[in-house]
Amino acid sequence: MRTPTALLLALSLAGTAAIVDAQQATTPARPAPEPAAPGKGGVSRPADDPFPSTYRAPAARPFAIRNATLMTAAGPTIPNGTIVVRDGRIVAVGANVAVPADAEVIDAKGRFVTPGVIDTHSHLGVYPAPSTASGQDGNEMTRPSTPDVWAEHSVWPQDPQFPRNLAGGVTTLQVLPGSANLFGGRGVVLKPVPGRSVQEMKFPGAKYGLKMACGENPKRVYAQRGPSTRMGNVAGYRAEWIKAEAYRRKWDKWNADRQGEAPARDLAMETLAEVLRGNIYVQNHCYKADEMMQMIDIAKEFGYAIRSFHHAVEGYKIGDVLAREGISASMWADWGGFKMEALDSIKANAAFVHASGARAIIHSDDPSGSQRLNQEAAKAMAAGNAAGVRITPDEAIKWFTAHAAWALGLEDRIGTLEPGKNADIVLWSASPFSVYARAERVWIDGALRFDRATPEQNWRTDFELGFVPTAGRQ
Repeated sequence: MRTPTALLLALSLAGTAAIVDAQQATTPARPAPEPAAPGKGGVSRPADDPFPSTYRAPAARPFAIRNATLMTAAGPTIPNGTIVVRDGRIVAVGANVAVPADAEVIDAKGRFVTPGVIDTHSHLGVYPAPSTASGQDGNEMTRPSTPDVWAEHSVWPQDPQFPRNLAGGVTTLQVLPGSANLFGGRGVVLKPVPGRSVQEMKFPGAKYGLKMACGENPKRVYAQRGPSTRMGNVAGYRAEWIKAEAYRRKWDKWNADRQGEAPARDLAMETLAEVLRGNIYVQNHCYKADEMMQMIDIAKEFGYAIRSFHHAVEGYKIGDVLAREGISASMWADWGGFKMEALDSIKANAAFVHASGARAIIHSDDPSGSQRLNQEAAKAMAAGNAAGVRITPDEAIKWFTAHAAWALGLEDRIGTLEPGKNADIVLWSASPFSVYARAERVWIDGALRFDRATPEQNWRTDFELGFVPTAGRQ
């Protein structure tokens, strides 16, 4: 008798089910997949470094400079002194220093040696030369608060102004966003060395600076959108700091206990939270004494510190306050009167700030001035002396070396000629305070980066390819 098709099908399905049941009984169930861990950019971590420096100092032979006038910025000038460098570091400085047998010896008779020049306020790379509309990348003028932007993402490493800064003795510079915004974004500390990327120029381990601006610029730029008044400026700072404090608390808690879902990232608040944690220094564009006093009050309200007031043309009015609060002043030598908030500028500003006990710094904010910061300091020193404020060369040398290093948080590595410091050194043809002085050689981390005697071997950017300088034609 033939089995009906329906019966065969039922028996087949029953057998299949029995096999599946047997397999399930002997095979453990697979656990549910774990949720993927957040990627490197998925969480906010204090002092994170998503764009790390890739700078590497080239190997260099040990060398000694003898018979030089050493302006150390750490003490009195040493006449007929010797400085010895090995492995990128200064190993000895003094009047009676033994020179290692394997060191190259440079006789600097009649010449001067100083620490490398440090410019705390530069816009090289973000406003490169030649000046074209496509290269104007220093101000993100789309909203009054832009702490989320980073100057390094605008830096053009081939800016031909970099090698010209180097030829002026500059070995470290802080490139900042412009001053259009209440919060302009992060600045970056660079070495003026050849690099295919900005990371190859970044000073390893240097802290970021947050550019803030008060006064006329933000209220002028945003007059139609707000803020349009100084009281609007202050309200804008405070509102952002309130949000940043709440953001910092949320992330600090989550980073500590990892309970629950991580808060949402906010690039603007990350920068401000890092300021509140002390990991980013505030570099505050501010001209007037009364506004600097208000910015100090805001800093105290929210618990952060201002590292330097930039421009500070009325710094002389509050030098005692700057000294008491531990705030430096990065100033021009003699710029002033070009707008209302610069009207009360005086040429002896830096000298009066220095005499008050605060850290006076001469900065540039200008690609040409940055090549001559030694002369700018000389002008400020002369103006102080003319006003009856005695400033010595040993004090004025600190205005573009030791004090500037402190403003960047790098005083333990650069800014003075002392054993253990990075060998950032300038050999000058004469006193750096002479209008005739020229940087003859410049070393960064012990490597010779500029030699006026061999112009054909000095750094030329891609922009300058095809132009080969020769001796006597520069």
